[in-house]
Amino acid sequence: MRYRILTFCLVLCFVVFFVLLNRPSEKVQRTNSLAGMVESTGNFSKAEGIIPFSFPLDHGSHPQFQTEWWYYTGNLKTVDGRPFGYQLTFFRRALTDQPEIRTSIWAANQVYMAHFALTDPTGQKFTFLEKLERGVPDLAGAQGQPAYAVWLHDWEVRQTGADTYHLKASQDGITIDLELTNSKGQILQGDQGYSRKGKEPGNASFYYSQTRLKTTGVINIDNKEFPVFGLSWMDHEYSTSALGAGVIGWDWFSIQLDDETEIMLFTLRKEDGSLDEFSSGTIIEKDGSTRRLNVSDFAILPVEFWQSPTSGARYPSGWQVAIPSEEVRLTVQPALKNQELTGFFTYWEGSVKISGNKKGNPVSGSGYVELTGYASSMQGQF
Repeated sequence: MRYRILTFCLVLCFVVFFVLLNRPSEKVQRTNSLAGMVESTGNFSKAEGIIPFSFPLDHGSHPQFQTEWWYYTGNLKTVDGRPFGYQLTFFRRALTDQPEIRTSIWAANQVYMAHFALTDPTGQKFTFLEKLERGVPDLAGAQGQPAYAVWLHDWEVRQTGADTYHLKASQDGITIDLELTNSKGQILQGDQGYSRKGKEPGNASFYYSQTRLKTTGVINIDNKEFPVFGLSWMDHEYSTSALGAGVIGWDWFSIQLDDETEIMLFTLRKEDGSLDEFSSGTIIEKDGSTRRLNVSDFAILPVEFWQSPTSGARYPSGWQVAIPSEEVRLTVQPALKNQELTGFFTYWEGSVKISGNKKGNPVSGSGYVELTGYASSMQGQF
């Protein structure tokens, strides 16, 4: 599940001010608040049913929708087994529902934000970095043709072949420079890529993934280079939507098993601790075929907890995952307890290790987990 743009919405007031402040010699309409400068939904398109996808075009941006994100996470290791986890995320947010004609090439009605995080379990260190920028070609943007690319300054992912991508980011003595090869094509989440998040019309997203990206490259930490290999996962989602009534946050799991299958699960948490009926998941087989999971098809039980010394939030920090119909029982453990991102918005997202049984056979693997709504409710952030 990728409702991550709510992360973006929390910092939107600051970003809008940043964008408007940097418009060269343009008049700005005054309102009573910075949030009032942004249309909440306006005439943006909404996700209201199944649509056909066209690739590589749909890898690019969809400005007719208000929010969009491209999410890359991965678990890598050196030849001698030293593990690393990484996250590189790009968010787009439209400030108005129609393009405006302006004289300056620097003016923009799109805002981009990017997150870059590195987990180093051996060094017991988690690093999180964040950037904000206007959506103008020399600074930040996304395109599907002639070749897919998404970028913010020198953080970027660019398509280099039919199924290959170059991902790189560097800041504060940390660099990742990776080659990704998509071995399963595009995995459509939900109902053929239509992922419902609530009962209200349009309370949904268009959502697809690349769940097994074979990865090689280099991680550099303070001028020490580590050649690495492993697996990455990409989510791309776009929508004009909000959380349903009573939902305060979500838990999202990407699971990559050593039998070359994957599992995506998300739960939407209500104020009373119960799960929303639109919590969902997907089983991805070795050949790329999929099966949908409803909220009644799986269970995620927290077995440990961790309290952040920074935010005070208490997060689950270890889980038992059961999918009875698939004869799957997994133990999920974080590579580090502290993988909390404390930028403009506080949430937990990090590398996890996986072990367990599937159809009577032992399995292991790795993945990523995202936890929101623990430091503060996500309700009402639009």
